[in-house]
Order: sequence, then structure tokens, then C-alpha cells
Amino acid sequence: MQITQALHRACQQDADQVATIYLDRTRTMAEVIDRVARLAGALRQLGVRADDRVGILSLNSDRYHEYLLAVPWADGVFTPVNVRWTPAEIGFSLRESDTRVLFVDQAFVPMVPALKEQFPGLETVIYSGEGDCPEGMLDYETLVAEATPVEDACRGGQQMAGLFYTGGTTGLPKGVMLSHDNMVVSALGSLSTGQFMSPRGRLLHAAPMFHMADVASWTAGMQLGCTHVMVPSFTPLGVLAAISEHRITATLLVPTMIQLMVDHPEATSHDLSSMQNVLYGASPISDAVLERARKVFSSASFTQAYGMTELSPVTTLLLPDEHDDPVLRRCAGRAVPHAEVRIVDPDDQEVPRGKVGQIVARGDHVMLGYWNRPEETADALRGGWMHTGDGGYMDENGYVFVVDRIKDMIVTGGENVYSAEVENALARHPAVASCAVIGVPDEQWGERVHAVVVLQPESVATPAELTDFCRDYIANYKLPRSVAFVEALPMSGAGKILKRELRKVHWAEDGRQVQ
Repeated sequence: MQITQALHRACQQDADQVATIYLDRTRTMAEVIDRVARLAGALRQLGVRADDRVGILSLNSDRYHEYLLAVPWADGVFTPVNVRWTPAEIGFSLRESDTRVLFVDQAFVPMVPALKEQFPGLETVIYSGEGDCPEGMLDYETLVAEATPVEDACRGGQQMAGLFYTGGTTGLPKGVMLSHDNMVVSALGSLSTGQFMSPRGRLLHAAPMFHMADVASWTAGMQLGCTHVMVPSFTPLGVLAAISEHRITATLLVPTMIQLMVDHPEATSHDLSSMQNVLYGASPISDAVLERARKVFSSASFTQAYGMTELSPVTTLLLPDEHDDPVLRRCAGRAVPHAEVRIVDPDDQEVPRGKVGQIVARGDHVMLGYWNRPEETADALRGGWMHTGDGGYMDENGYVFVVDRIKDMIVTGGENVYSAEVENALARHPAVASCAVIGVPDEQWGERVHAVVVLQPESVATPAELTDFCRDYIANYKLPRSVAFVEALPMSGAGKILKRELRKVHWAEDGRQVQ
């Protein structure tokens, strides 16, 4: 299997079909395949060789679509960069992955000098934005126009397709290596349910395209010959307008986005009748939001996906008809056709149905491993199963309910935040003696980042001061949104902070510790 095969198939069967729509640009399948072959040729001329990593730091666009195809076409590995990260975080990922070629758009041109300072090995920056190319960068459109097209390298199978950086339990991001087989198997397995998206439909990219969840929907859309419509970034009104204008049939959102859209005062003034499939993930959707969403998107079905980057990312789905059951709406669905799912104890033995343990999965969608981290890879994939770090249970019918996060991760607005990243940043402040970071319920974001801090003797700090201090070290979405000061943190006999005790103050006693 190979990522680019879907483009060849689409061109063979319907070369004149619209492939991408962005701003005032509309391109057919035939136009896209020519541009991809030329962009791949330009990358080869720039020295990109087999297995080289090629990054992109950009908002959503049609050029992002072409990048995801041209890099493997040139025999490289795409490395989408989290647009919400600080230069320090991005610099670390570029440096560790040795990404020497980077695409940037107009939104991130000001960050380039800092990135080069963080990683002097960043040799080539390609401007993929709108307007004139900044000095010192190569212009995307000029490269495409002047390059000689090359044959597809037909990179595929177990060769790495993408390197996706996620948060780390140690406070440093880690690169997840996904193969072509991983990504295509996840897409085809999800599509085989028949309730994911429609062939040759119109797929809207409103979630950030650097995120594995959107790349997964992109991969699925490629298999079905969909038209890809992009908005630069999510705004409620912008997405509503795009759905109406372009007759969108499917899109991927997180519950927070859905809530912002259906609660917008102009939601009902747009024609949303074309919508057939709304895919969402990161957390269950509340009954109240689902009820409002079904009224606004009256023609659409809703599907919840559960997984993680390491699983390419889909492992369970809660299908549309299952949303009618109020109990099942709180679960993550059942294993997709390409995945096996179990709940295990600390010895990796499967536990009885209804008992809480760690959710593990195996299948051809499981990552190749973590970039340059053999020990962490071996631990995560022990016994051939990906250990998700999520605690949950399975009922008698195979439905998976997520109740806790063993990996100490917070999901806020669809983004994963590892507590260690925030704690490491807070600990740099001279007034902080110790701290613990947890997720607490938030009506808009599902969970918010909450810090519990013990100050040094005779030291003083305010919540705003601590939050501002962290801005140099971690992305905005990882910053503490609330801070509590305490005399001491609850500790176990082994000297470990008892975060479950901290969470109890905030979470209802219903067995759940997460949204």
C-alpha cells in the first residue's frame, strides 16, 4: 500500500474531477498530479533523497495537500509541524528528526529566524504561502513551474510515510513513525464500516492538517476520490459558510468545535443540508451538544473515533445508530475491523468484562515505533500490543468506556497535553517548590489544564505570573488555565504525587476521571 496510489487511481478514473478547493483556487485531479510530480522533482533537485524528512509549518491549504503527496512521491518522509508550538518546541522536533527542508506559509515566516537559530541544520525553507516570497526563501509556485516532473518513487508498505511529533511523558516531544501500510489500513478499515464518509464526496479540512486525526480523514478521503476543501483554520462562521458554499458532505471536528458552531447565532442561517457525515474525536460529546448538533446538521450522521497518533489513529468507532443510546454515547465505541482491542491488568493479562484496566490494541495500524527511542518503543509495544495509557473497561458487547488516563495526559479542545510538559515549565520558575498538573472539567474545552502549586518558603507568585512565565517554553494550549496554591501535595508512601486525590475535588464521583 502507498499513499500516492489513490491519486493515480483518481486520475485514471476521473481526471477532470475537482481535487482541491482553496480560496479562489480550484484544481482537478489531473492538475494536482502534474503539480505533485513537479514538486517532487523540485525536492529531488534540492537534494531530498530516500528517507529524508521534509517538514511543513503551515495553516491548511491546497498546497498542504500537494505536500503530503509530493514528499513520498520524492521518496521522502513528511513531518507536519504543530502550528501551536513555540519556536523551542518546533526547533527540538526539527533538530531531533534532522529535518533540513521546511515549507512555511505567511503565518509563520516571522518564526523562521528563531527556528534556524534553534536548528542551524535547517538548510532550505520553501515559501508555500500567498503573495510575494520573502527574501532568503524559495518560492513554491516557482519551484513547481520550473521543475521537471519525476516518476513516483512508489514508496509504500512498511516504509515510513510520516513522522508525527506528540507530547511526551518526560516533557519532550517524541516522534511517532507511521508507515504507508499503517495509514492506509486505518483508513480502509474505518471506511469498511460504511458510515464514515461517501465516495467522491466533498471533505472539509477545518481541523489543523498537521494533526494526525485530520491526516487520517485526508487519507480516507483520498481512497474515496473525494474533493478536498480547505479553510486556513477553524472559526465557527468560516466553517458554516464553507459547508454552505461548497456543499460539503463530510468533515472532522472535535466536540468543542461542534459546540461553537451549533451555538453560533448564525448557525441556522446557513444551508447545511449537504452534510452527510460528521466525524468527531478526542472526547465523547455531551447529550446537550449532540441534541443541538443534530438539529443544526439535520441531514448528517455522527460518528465518534477513538485512538491516538501511535494507532494511525483510529482503533474504535461509535457508529451513528449507536448515538441513539444515551449509555453508549458516553463510550468510545467498538473495535474497528482492522484492530484488536483488549483491557489488561499491569501484568498484561486480559481482565473480565466490566473491570477497569489499560486499553491496548494491535493490528497493522500500530506504529513502527518512536523515532530514535528504542526503549520507549519496546515498552509501548510490549507483547505486540500498543499500550495506550488510557484506563477503561469493556462491556459484554465489546463497547469500550474510557475512564482514566494512565499516561497522565489531558485532552483540551482536542489537543493532547502531557502533564510533565507543563510541570517542567512551571518548575523553572524560582518561586515554585513543587507542582502537579491535572485536567479538570471545562464546559467549553472538555478539560482544561489546572496547576496545583507549592511555593518556596517566603516566595510569592500569582496565577497570571506563572502562566505568563510558561509562554516561553510551551505552546499556548498547554498553558495552565487555572492555578491553585497549596501547602503540600498529597503523596504516596513511595513519594509519588497522588493526582487522583487532586482530581477528586473537581470530578463527579461517577467513576470517570477524564472527559
